[in-house]
Amino acid sequence: MQYTVHIAKTQLSKLIESALAGEEVVIARGSRPVVRLVPIAQSGFQLGLLAGQLGTSPDFLAPLSPDELEDWEGGA
Repeated sequence: MQYTVHIAKTQLSKLIESALAGEEVVIARGSRPVVRLVPIAQSGFQLGLLAGQLGTSPDFLAPLSPDELEDWEGGA
């Protein structure tokens, strides 16, 4: 469907929804088409994709054992 710039300005939300629904949205200056409104492909990025596959991580907040503490503090 082709729309003028004026219509596109006043109906932008509806035109976006139309484009997301798969309709071809073309914006024209007068009768000359100048741009096409198309949806951007969404990535399939997911957090935690490797959860449970990497093993356990160290507990950095756990207290050090006396031997580790002595080594950390420069003991002999």
